[in-house]
Amino acid sequence: GLEIRILKWSVGLLKLMLRGVMTLDLLRWVPKRRIDFKSDTSHPLGGSHHQKIVVIDDQLAVCGGIDMTSGRWDTRDHQEEEPGRSLPGKKTYGPWHDATMMMLGPVAQCLGELGRDRWLRAGGKPLRPVQCKAQALWPDTLAVDFEDVEVGIARTRAAYKDGSQIDEIAELFERQILSARHFIYAESQYFASRRIAEALCRRLSQPDPPEVLIVHPANADGWLEQQAMDHARAQLVRTLGEADPEGRFNLYVPYTGDTPVYVHAKIMIVDDRILRVGSANMNNRSMGLDSECDVFIDADRPGNDHAGTAIERIRHSLLAEHCGLAVKEVGPLLAQAGSMRGMIEALGKGRPRTLRRFELEPITPSQEALADSALLDPERPEEMFEPFAKGGLFRKRMYLSRIRNRLKRKAA
Repeated sequence: GLEIRILKWSVGLLKLMLRGVMTLDLLRWVPKRRIDFKSDTSHPLGGSHHQKIVVIDDQLAVCGGIDMTSGRWDTRDHQEEEPGRSLPGKKTYGPWHDATMMMLGPVAQCLGELGRDRWLRAGGKPLRPVQCKAQALWPDTLAVDFEDVEVGIARTRAAYKDGSQIDEIAELFERQILSARHFIYAESQYFASRRIAEALCRRLSQPDPPEVLIVHPANADGWLEQQAMDHARAQLVRTLGEADPEGRFNLYVPYTGDTPVYVHAKIMIVDDRILRVGSANMNNRSMGLDSECDVFIDADRPGNDHAGTAIERIRHSLLAEHCGLAVKEVGPLLAQAGSMRGMIEALGKGRPRTLRRFELEPITPSQEALADSALLDPERPEEMFEPFAKGGLFRKRMYLSRIRNRLKRKAA
């Protein structure tokens, strides 16, 4: 009686078909009515179905950044040499850092509803909510971090056919960043979003700015992604530096030995009172073009006041993972250093596991122009055809744009 529905981004399906083993699997599934594999084309030109959600019996759900593909497995040790990180044919890949959230209860029903809606929009037959007796679905080996908490769901969806634009993820990023009082800890595959950079610029320009520490990869994965994301990152970081006289904004890259760890996780923790995990990167297309889903826990919400301790433990756990520390060491070291950056710098270099400060490299005028246009990382479909129509990365009347112009005048 088990039924399996798999929804895959349409362009991603083309890559999948080139993998011989997966093609054979799809052919084996064709006569099996209980396995239905569908290609999602329900998005504007240039958009993608980027959500990573699994829902089981409307009781257990997983939502985060981990794709169902090869080259994703690793341990939290991120060893420089790890035999388990191997592909078919025994080809190995580098260290990989990722994150997802597993949930049990009513939130799984809501994510099931979201999934059924997306399945229908992609052309699938209507799926009914699952009615079954409660089962012990939580894995015995997985520790529970939160109990009896309200979980929020935020989405991005581009306007398409009868579906309206949904910008909940971008709006939530702005609200949570501007609410930060002490610190923001984040992990993201990219740092290229104008809306996130604008919110950070505004908050860092205010009195008593919070510490902002973002963990991300040394470079994007692939040449085209590097052209789209790495140069935009350079432009935004330079501009934020002008708005950040106290040096509160910092980007770090995790290393294991001399090898950078690829960061694919999408996490943000604010003041140890907000935890969000999802599929949305800190880039433009995640704010408005692609379909995305983030889940979050806010300790300021009624009934969630007990969640702060667990959120702090998760942040300490992530810092410990990247710095090669025991979790219990992080709290005292943070108290002694007074900040996350202070702790990282005090640990110094030469350790097996380190966070290294991201260093800006010069970019050419053509790379700068491409980054400013946001042509390869649009927020809306029309921006791919008229990248400067709305001002690209630095739009008029944005606080970020005024800071950028000030930076240009200084350079002149």
